[in-house]
Formats: sequence, C-alpha cells, structure tokens
Amino acid sequence: MEISTRKKSLVILAADLYTIDELVNLIDTVGPYISALKTHVDMIIDFDKLKWKKVLKSAENNDLMIFEDRKFADIGKISQIQMGGIYDIRSWADLVTAHRISGPDIVDGLGASWSDVERIGGIFLLAQMSSRGNLLSSEYTDEVVNTGNGSPHVVGYIGNGSSAAEISDLREKSGDGKLIWTPGVNLETGVGKLGQRYGNPYDAIKSGSDGIIVGSGIYNSKDRVESAKAYAKASWDALIEREDNV
Repeated sequence: MEISTRKKSLVILAADLYTIDELVNLIDTVGPYISALKTHVDMIIDFDKLKWKKVLKSAENNDLMIFEDRKFADIGKISQIQMGGIYDIRSWADLVTAHRISGPDIVDGLGASWSDVERIGGIFLLAQMSSRGNLLSSEYTDEVVNTGNGSPHVVGYIGNGSSAAEISDLREKSGDGKLIWTPGVNLETGVGKLGQRYGNPYDAIKSGSDGIIVGSGIYNSKDRVESAKAYAKASWDALIEREDNV
C-alpha cells in the first residue's frame, strides 16, 4: 500500500508472457503505473537463474514488489521444498499464492522456506476465484479466512474480481487486517476465453479490494502505457471515493 500510495495505483500487473526479454520490456514500459508484478515463472520458456536477474533488476528499478502466482497446494513440507528447486522462488519472490485445500500447515511450510534463506515474505490465500465453475464454496472461504487471520505469514486473500457482491462478502469475513487482491477485472467486462469472467475494476475497489490484478487488459492493448494509466486511475479514484465514504 505504500507503493500504491506513491504511485497512485492499485494495479498488480499479471505479466503472463513467455520470455525474459518480453517480460523486462513490459515492466519497463508500464512500471511507473503499477504497484506490483505478478509472475508465473514456470511459463518462462527461456528461464535461467542468471537471466532472471534482469527481471528482478527491472522490478527493483520500477519500485515493484514481486508476486509469484505459484498457487502452492501441497502439504507444508513439500511446499517448503518447492519454494526452492530450479526456480528458487524463496530467494526473489516477496509474495506468493497458495490454496488452503491441503490443510493449514502449508502456510507454515511456505513461511519456513523464506526463513531458510533469511528472508521474509507474505502469502495470499485463494479465498475465491473468478473462473467459471470453480469449487471454492462459501464454506471453503470461511476456512481460508480462519487460517489466514490466525497466521502472521498470510498478508491477504485473493478474491473474485468479477463479482462485487463476493468481494464485499470476503471483506466482511476477513475484516480490515488483511489485504484483498482481485483478478477477474477488466475495463471491458464480460466473459473471456476458457471461462474467465470479468468485472469492472472500479466496482472491485469500491467493494473492498485493495489491488486489481490486470494482465491482457494491459499487455494486449495497442497502447500499453495508456491502458496502464487508465487502470491506475480507475483503481485510485475508487479507493479515494471508498475512503471518503468511511
């Protein structure tokens, strides 16, 4: 939120590209208008630990936190090990995502992985999803929030940006002590490919989201800078209006 305040943007860039050079070019193009970088490192076809430092340096130069959307879902010990491995996520990610389905110990396992390399990171638990037909019921969301609110490792929850009502419900359940970040938002609302649903980013923030996760709405745009600016303005205007009404 400190970065968001400096930049007047609640945009988390979902950089779902396939090469390191593409990724660096995107970060350097829209970096001033976003507050965090969301990666899928296992999508990078030319991944190399040394080359990956170009991405990390670009993020640092643009004042961005790095958010690896790994969606860990195994038991605690295995998740701790998976944070290392070929990608060594624990050494560079500030934030990661995880499911709660395997039990609450996954949170401690991920937290321990950062301790292994003397770093501190934060976890976003998936409380809701924006994809059509997902199985994250209201009861499941309750369990996620119970686990997250009781853990110092969990900084927030991933909510359903396509539904203002679900975001409001998640905010009521989680209280004000955790962040809510929401994918499934686009300035052009509706249904995308493969069952992805989209809601308006302004509505998401007004309903309780603290960050909008935007991918193709920016990187597939004819003018990436103008699109990033538009999402930043929509998110910031909504936050100011929300806070004014408190």
